[in-house]
Amino acid sequence: MTAFPRTMIEDLSVSRMVIGTNWFLGFSHTSKARDNAIKTTMTASKMADVLKVFLAAGVDTIMGLSSVPLLREGMDEASQRTGLGMKLISTPIVPTEDTQEAWDETARLLDAEVGCGAAVCMPHMVTTDALVDKVHRRIRRMDRIVAMIRQRGMIPGLSTHTPEAPVFADESGLDVATYIQIYNAAGFLMHVEVDWVHRSIWDRKRPVIAIKPLAAGRLLPLVGLAFVWSTLRTQDMVAVGTSTPEEAAEVIELSLSLLEHRASTV
Repeated sequence: MTAFPRTMIEDLSVSRMVIGTNWFLGFSHTSKARDNAIKTTMTASKMADVLKVFLAAGVDTIMGLSSVPLLREGMDEASQRTGLGMKLISTPIVPTEDTQEAWDETARLLDAEVGCGAAVCMPHMVTTDALVDKVHRRIRRMDRIVAMIRQRGMIPGLSTHTPEAPVFADESGLDVATYIQIYNAAGFLMHVEVDWVHRSIWDRKRPVIAIKPLAAGRLLPLVGLAFVWSTLRTQDMVAVGTSTPEEAAEVIELSLSLLEHRASTV
């Protein structure tokens, strides 16, 4: 199999396909029952089975909440089985309050990210989007948070569900190396029209990680992947979540066939 194309986040080489973790950790965007079904059936060993398929194709970049022990256990088992390392893009939830106690907790959480081996640290949308200031077109206090990330040797990024946050980050010169942006052909969870987000991605100064390309299972893989791969820039990435080795193999082959303009074997 062709090794999956790569891009750069500053000086870090990453695969253009990023392994999503919602379908490992129980965030289905469907129902609580579906979330619970994922949580009660997923194990570190099953996760490693999936990660092994991605690693064999050169997809070695994974994104998620490193604070969840199951994720770290699955990654460790996959690396032990394959002898291959993984690039972790972590999305920690840090406090939004401007108090000494909150800043102390932020420091503790970011120290934990270093301990988990995070290469890129992108404050979760729960943090980022609460701090978006639409009046003054900035993200309050995020400059201090990303400075703390830099101080710990990680590359800072910005995880968000709002289309404004990456724009404000660029306008204010915020020291981030990449952004997360919801992007899919169905407009699922997107605050504005798909074409607006498409233009915004192309205007960004840094690489963008497109998330929810299959609209949490609402789009067929061919439809969702064909849209994102054909409308993103060559430096951008796509995060795709799967729950079985067969699903991982399918999204890899479909993506490669689309990027190589050939018929798929799926």
